Amino acid sequence: MPAAAFEIIDTAGPKAPWLVIVHGVSQNRRAFSAQIPVFGATHRLMLIDLPGHGLSSAMPGPYGVAEYAESIAGAMRDAGAGDAVFWGTHLGAAAGLLLAVHDPDRFSALVLEGPVFPGRSMPGVSDVLARVADTARNEGMAAARKRWWEEGGWFAVMRDRPEECRAAAQRQIIEEFEGAPWLDAGLIGPITPPDDDLRQFRKPVLIMNGAYDLPDFLQAADEISALLPDCRRMTIKDGGGFPFWEFPGAVNAEVWAFLATL
Repeated sequence: MPAAAFEIIDTAGPKAPWLVIVHGVSQNRRAFSAQIPVFGATHRLMLIDLPGHGLSSAMPGPYGVAEYAESIAGAMRDAGAGDAVFWGTHLGAAAGLLLAVHDPDRFSALVLEGPVFPGRSMPGVSDVLARVADTARNEGMAAARKRWWEEGGWFAVMRDRPEECRAAAQRQIIEEFEGAPWLDAGLIGPITPPDDDLRQFRKPVLIMNGAYDLPDFLQAADEISALLPDCRRMTIKDGGGFPFWEFPGAVNAEVWAFLATL
């Protein structure tokens, strides 16, 4: 898998520590717009667009979590980003976690929001993905985007609190998604779950979920945190599937507190 495209924000200067940031499916690097001015003051930010998304839209598949991990590694190599803190959401979090446990010296710490457990099933997520893929094939991508937004439980808080949680801006990001990863049956497909590698991973990890996150994601967070030796859990009050977007002030404060312990 070739290196993913990325954007570097280096206002903090060449000696600042790296913070590598990765979005979830149907998003792109702009999803972290509320984090850029906060963390860009102290860190060199590397915002990666996963294959099939944003600046990496033209990259061919497969689009599974293992390939996404490879694309992140290639992007970091191209940027010269070493000893970084990783921050990812959903499938982006899973890809970063998989990369970290296979190369433990790559990251100094991980921030995982609503992570997918690499290689383990997520029935509710798979069901939505199957319906969206079917819609894309039979009715086109515009209809698929609409279904993704309306039926994806991870967007429920945004739908219910549209002004406060910037629903229109999130929907605009989704409208820019060309949709090829939705058609890849291996998007959250079978790989060997890295349970033993997780047990051996000694770097600090923060896992965050919204209080109203979906059962699939809460279970994945429980299972991952039970295996990691140095893992902290955080629940964001009122948050849903994407607290970093829904309530960035609360999330940014928790991430700052975590980084201060490193």
